[in-house]
Amino acid sequence: MGERLGYIRISSADQNTARQLDGVKLDQVFTDRLSGKDIQRPELNNLLRFARRGDTVLVHSLDRLARNLSDLQRLVSELTGRGVRVEFVKEGLAFDGSDSAMSVLLLSVMGAFAEFERSLIRERQREGIELAKKKGVYKGRKPKLNAAQVLVIRERLAAGEKKAVIARKLGISRETLYRHLSATPAPPP
Repeated sequence: MGERLGYIRISSADQNTARQLDGVKLDQVFTDRLSGKDIQRPELNNLLRFARRGDTVLVHSLDRLARNLSDLQRLVSELTGRGVRVEFVKEGLAFDGSDSAMSVLLLSVMGAFAEFERSLIRERQREGIELAKKKGVYKGRKPKLNAAQVLVIRERLAAGEKKAVIARKLGISRETLYRHLSATPAPPP
């Protein structure tokens, strides 16, 4: 009998993982604090490398594993193809590679509903932002850097420090650094 491996995904660091797989006995848990927009997630990759024939991967619900049907089908197929059982607790679905036509249909239908639901959420979010912009209420996300920080970055760049090093030290991506540099005019010499 293999190990029982849990996979938990929350979209942001301030969300709580407690409701997922609560009370389920697990040997090991892999937790990502990232969007499910794609399958490039560190802990998901660790789970995929770790899972062995005879193991069972338990996930709270389909949308925690993948946000679109093709990713969901690919992940379930990859795991079950290696002899790993995949269970979705909320939906009560389990897959082990010897799945019936009905099981495959249920995965497809439930996965399509999860993808559809995510599309509706994004659509409502866009509509809400547009409405807030029209009312002049929408402020957008708070900038990662302020003008004083950008000025210090410019000084460090002038001193020969590399952009990638600066970004890493500040805990931001290089893209964020580039965006702030181009959006904030350089002071006159």
